[in-house]
Amino acid sequence: MSALDFLVELGTEELPPKALPKLAAAFLAGIETGLKEAGLAHGQTHVYAAPRRLAVFVANLSTEQPERSVNLDGPPVQAAFDADGEPTQAALGFARKCGVDLAEIDRSGAKLKFSRTIPGQPASELLPQIVSASLGALPIPKRMRWAARKEEFVRPTQWLVMLFGDQVIDCEILAQRASRESRGHRFHSPAPVRISQPSSYLEDLRGARVIADFAERRELIARRTEQLAGEQNGRAIVPPALLDEVTALVEWPVPLVCSFEERFLDVPQEALIATMQDNQKYFCLLDDTGKLLPRFITVANIESLDPQQIVAGNEKVVRPRLTDAEFFFRQDKKQPLESFNERLQNVVFQAQLGSVYDKAVRVSHLAAFIAESLGGNVPYAARAGLLSKCDLATEMVGEFPEMQGIAGYYYALGGDEPEELAQALNEQYMPRGAGAELPSTLTGAILAIADKLDTLVGIFGIGMLPTGSKDPYALRRAALGILRILIEKRLDLDLVRAVNFALAQYASKVSASDVAEQVLEFIFDRLRARYEDEGVEVACYLSVRAVQPASALDFDQRVQAVQAFRSLPEAEALAAANKRVSNLLGKAQDILPESVEPRYFDNATEFSLYSAIQQAEQAVQPLAAARQYKEALERLAHLRGPVDAFFEAVLVNAEDASVRANRYALLARLRALFLGVADISVLG
Repeated sequence: MSALDFLVELGTEELPPKALPKLAAAFLAGIETGLKEAGLAHGQTHVYAAPRRLAVFVANLSTEQPERSVNLDGPPVQAAFDADGEPTQAALGFARKCGVDLAEIDRSGAKLKFSRTIPGQPASELLPQIVSASLGALPIPKRMRWAARKEEFVRPTQWLVMLFGDQVIDCEILAQRASRESRGHRFHSPAPVRISQPSSYLEDLRGARVIADFAERRELIARRTEQLAGEQNGRAIVPPALLDEVTALVEWPVPLVCSFEERFLDVPQEALIATMQDNQKYFCLLDDTGKLLPRFITVANIESLDPQQIVAGNEKVVRPRLTDAEFFFRQDKKQPLESFNERLQNVVFQAQLGSVYDKAVRVSHLAAFIAESLGGNVPYAARAGLLSKCDLATEMVGEFPEMQGIAGYYYALGGDEPEELAQALNEQYMPRGAGAELPSTLTGAILAIADKLDTLVGIFGIGMLPTGSKDPYALRRAALGILRILIEKRLDLDLVRAVNFALAQYASKVSASDVAEQVLEFIFDRLRARYEDEGVEVACYLSVRAVQPASALDFDQRVQAVQAFRSLPEAEALAAANKRVSNLLGKAQDILPESVEPRYFDNATEFSLYSAIQQAEQAVQPLAAARQYKEALERLAHLRGPVDAFFEAVLVNAEDASVRANRYALLARLRALFLGVADISVLG
């Protein structure tokens, strides 16, 4: 079967830059799906995306569908005809389904059958519908109409190229009649561009100053930006999302170096970087020490005969932005950071839980409590909590919300607060996402835990638990953040005490019952997904959850020990034995004696197990107390032999009540040894 290259290009007004990569990927996926459903074989595919175009190239696309055989089974012959040989409704219905007369139906077998060969359609007839369906399925939140037309798309369409080999496919899609004429650069080459064949698409447009390949433009911008930054003895900040957005804004990228006045460097550099990146789409430059240079790189969409005109224009545009940041910074510095708490008394944190200032006071007390528990600096923690939300009322954060915490850091330093305390004001929001940076200071970690714990307890306390995908207060992220800080920074905090202390801070504002239990269960539930991501078996998590450690760090240490224990040859048998012991003790009718009495032993295996348990207790209890759980479980693995021998030789439910109770007491002591680490019966 013959094959030809295929190209479709839809030209539009400027497409939304942030959505362009997603639109392009969806356009390609839709066409690939359509070709597959149509049974059209093809070679490699590629999608192209630029500000005014979406295009897909398909290599070696079959010119025609292959023939298809259809084989349908109908009703049994006995049900298809009555006693007189007349067709029943079942037979007539099957014929209608097949689209033929009943005479053409095969009745030679036990059932009616119909077979036919469907000839394949030409690809040129199928492609318009495939392209239309793909465009109609693009992820466009809000479509628009233009002029008096009924067609809808993300932007008004301007042209359509549809080539199959060197022939134009005659069709109309989204109000555009297909042709071989594309458009070049809006300013450099506004005349129509003739696309001779699909394989010449990129070079035909390149001659008209359009680089249609998104990946090529992106790589060019990144490479040239890095080169220009090096020439300025700096390093460019190139966030991937910003690079994608800039790539989606230009067809013929020309990076240029611009500058701004050095006096603006007195302003926190994060604010300058934020306004240049978010508002102007510039790449900022840092020196070797990470300090902002008075330089930035803009990417023009035109190759100017006088590039300095573009440079001067961008420098003129950025100056008011930087001046605003400078003004806000100077205004905020006219008063102490703590004074902004007065404004926060009128800012609602949550209608039932009071103001943001009330939250800061609670966080201050809770942070001091946590600091005392962890051996941190209590005055630092309390002071940091009191200042933690002050910058929310500043002009700087009002203009640049992403500066919350960062602004507080700078203002605290300017107010002669200690470095660690100032740093904690920024670190309270860490980690800012999955896998993001954790606080580097102990005070910062304490403040971050206190802030998140206060929110969890308060929101749970008024019954606003997250449901399904709805989590308006980001409680799941808060719980995960607490766990990451405690485990990865190895902070041994008793979460039960911390949650109860946080709950006491709310007093009568919290009315829901069992708040502490709900919060603790919610936090520790988050660990399950964490361990699944790390490849830890769920049974290991459940075995530790059963003994309810109060510390997340302790919980993690136990889980890691159980995971290691599972690889031991004795693990399976001991898990099964523990499960058996657990079931027996659960059904025990008698009150178990406080101690095991050897005088009731009547089997040598009982003496052996009792001796082994005593030796294990002496060895394991100090290990468990020192949280050497892995070593403790390795030592307990030695009990497999005595345990197996005991169950083979001894009937636990003896007729003599004293003997039976004594054996139960012996098993309870065995189980207590393992419960000092985890409930390994869950592993069985």
